[in-house]
Amino acid sequence: MGGQKPLAAKIGTTQSQVWYWLTRSKKGVSAEFVIPIEEVTGIPRHELRPDIYPAPTVEVAE
Repeated sequence: MGGQKPLAAKIGTTQSQVWYWLTRSKKGVSAEFVIPIEEVTGIPRHELRPDIYPAPTVEVAE
């Protein structure tokens, strides 16, 4: 990705906001940025915010 500043530019926020998510935020990424970050980085939304995007379940064929 190239670091905090390039990511911030691609998702429309500031480098300081990205830094905050990584170092200070108890919840992590702000909900409004989960989808843009997923689109830019490929990190699944359920890994970024499992509290609002549960992990997909795998159905077993019988």
